[in-house]
Amino acid sequence: MLLNRRHIRIKILQVLFAYHSDEKPDAVIYEKTLHGSFEKFRDLYLYLLQLITEMQSLAIDKIEAGRNKKLPTPEDLHPNTKFVTNGLLRILANSKALEKECKSRVISWNENRDLLKQIFKILQETDDYKEYMLSKERGFEHDREYLLRFFRRHIINVELMHDYLEELNIFWIDDLDLASSMVLKTLKKIEENEDDVNLLPLWDDENKDEFKFMIDLYRKSLGMGTETEALITKYAENWESDRIATMDLILMKMALTEASIFPEIPLKVTLNEYIEISKFYSTPKSSVFINGMLDKIFEVLKVEGKIKKTGRGLIE
Repeated sequence: MLLNRRHIRIKILQVLFAYHSDEKPDAVIYEKTLHGSFEKFRDLYLYLLQLITEMQSLAIDKIEAGRNKKLPTPEDLHPNTKFVTNGLLRILANSKALEKECKSRVISWNENRDLLKQIFKILQETDDYKEYMLSKERGFEHDREYLLRFFRRHIINVELMHDYLEELNIFWIDDLDLASSMVLKTLKKIEENEDDVNLLPLWDDENKDEFKFMIDLYRKSLGMGTETEALITKYAENWESDRIATMDLILMKMALTEASIFPEIPLKVTLNEYIEISKFYSTPKSSVFINGMLDKIFEVLKVEGKIKKTGRGLIE
């Protein structure tokens, strides 16, 4: 499974913020937007996998260009092919599964070949790449170790690539760390004797809890919105709800909803998650305000029996 719950919460937050900024919001339409945002996340995952294969394509082009020179050097005629024959890279580059899904989703780097060349040039200039090319060691695990290193240390950190991805989707910079970790997970799972790649699904059939969590949290956050906003206004100590930052209000409403409808999630987890999210998506003082507000309201709701936690370690 690609997604973790923090990422799910953030996606819902982004959609709810758009919903509350809309003059005539439609919950059904925005639920489709939410589903679409997760599909876009998968697109990013595929873009990054394809980006790695493009490095091999450029390395092959470089070798062919050298051989076709009018006055080729000995190095042009006898190039170092260690990178293009990297065992893990070859499996990825020849993956029918990756090719098929990228084609169906119209994912391609073809329109930005100059960027790819810049990324490959940056990679070639790194000590890691030079060390790999000069090393006499061979073997699949050796190839894997360096390909993971190339991606983790260099390819994924090229700022020009970040700018390009942000142009394609403004949320992809937020998604980049998680998508990158999933790329690394995919590469680590490939075995030497395999002839294709097992792409990770967004939601797996064995564990549908995360998908249900996403649907329930989105729908209930809207459905309980009037109730949770009234609670926030009541305990905000002379702060009317329209004076509270919209992002803070949505975060607290989501947290109160989550605390109320998911008995298996500890209150501390819910509290900490929304405080951490607020540090990235709201004002500098928001985390302190949200912490104080939620702590206060959680205590009231526990006393009133409106928050009930079940299971070992969940009862506070």
